[in-house]
Amino acid sequence: MGRFLIKRILTMIVTIFVIIAITFIMMHSIPGGPFTREKALPDAVLQALNQKYHLDDPLWKQFVDYVKGILTFNLGPSFQRAGVTVNDLIREGFPATLKIGLASVVVIIIVGIPLGILSALKQNKWQDGLVMFIATLGVTIPSFVMATGIIYIFSAKLGWLPSNGLTSWKHMIGPVIALSGFSLSFVARLTRSSMLEVLQQDYIRTARAKGLSNNKVIYKHALKNALIPVVTYMGPMIAALLTGSFVIEKVFAIPGMGKHFVESVGNRDYTVLMGITIFYALFLVVMVLIVDILYSLIDPRIKMED
Repeated sequence: MGRFLIKRILTMIVTIFVIIAITFIMMHSIPGGPFTREKALPDAVLQALNQKYHLDDPLWKQFVDYVKGILTFNLGPSFQRAGVTVNDLIREGFPATLKIGLASVVVIIIVGIPLGILSALKQNKWQDGLVMFIATLGVTIPSFVMATGIIYIFSAKLGWLPSNGLTSWKHMIGPVIALSGFSLSFVARLTRSSMLEVLQQDYIRTARAKGLSNNKVIYKHALKNALIPVVTYMGPMIAALLTGSFVIEKVFAIPGMGKHFVESVGNRDYTVLMGITIFYALFLVVMVLIVDILYSLIDPRIKMED
C-alpha cells in the first residue's frame, strides 16, 4: 500500500505540473491581454498595470513565479477585481458549489444504483423498461435544457420552486435535479449492465447451487463486483460535481465557482481561469486516487501493486 501511494502521489504531482504548464501556455497564447479593451488604455496606464502584475517579466519568469505561488497555495490576484485574489473567489464560491455537488452525489448514489439493480433483477419486465426509459431520457437531455425546463414549469408556471439563488432547501431542488440527471441515468444504466454480466458468472451459479438465498447471492457476492465499473465512473464524476457545473450555476444564478469562471472568460481574467482550472484538476486526480484505493476495499482480489 505504501509504495503504491507514493507512486501514485508522484504521478499526481507530475500530472498537475503538466496541467499547470499547458494552462499557462494556453492563457498566454490568446491574442490580447487581460487589460485589452475596445477602447485602448493609455500606454502609461497599460505599462503601469503590466509592471504591477509583473506581466512585463519574461514568460519563463512569470511561469516560475506562478508555480512558486501555487506551492504556497497562492493562486495570484484577480486582474479585473482590485484587491481580490483567486483564493478569495474560490473561498467565496466553493461553499455553494460544494453544497449543490454533495447533494447531487447523494441523489445519484441512493437513486441511480438501486434503479440499476432493480432493472437488472427485473430484466425484460415492465420495471426494467420504465427504468431504462427514464435513464435514456436523462442521458439524452442536456443539463441546461433540463434546467431551463425546470425553471419554466416548476418556477414560472406552477410556482413550486424558486428560480434563482441558494438561500433555502427549496432552492437546491432544481439545480440538484438538473445537475444529477445525466450522471444518475448513466450510473443506473452502468449498474444494470454490470449487474447482468456478473449474474452470468460461474461463481454466482455455484453460490446458487450451494443453496444460498437470493438476497445473499445478489448483495454479498454479485453487487461488490458489479459496482467496480460504477466506482470507476464515479471518481471523476464526483470531482466534476463538487467543483461545479458552470452552466447550471449560471442558469439558476447560484453564486458558486461557475459564476466566477464564466465571468473570468468574458473579462479575460487569466489568473481566475487558471486558478479554477488547476483547482478542478487537483480535485480530479485526488478522486482518481481514492477510486483506486476503493477498488481493493470493494474487491479484495484486486491488489495494489507497483
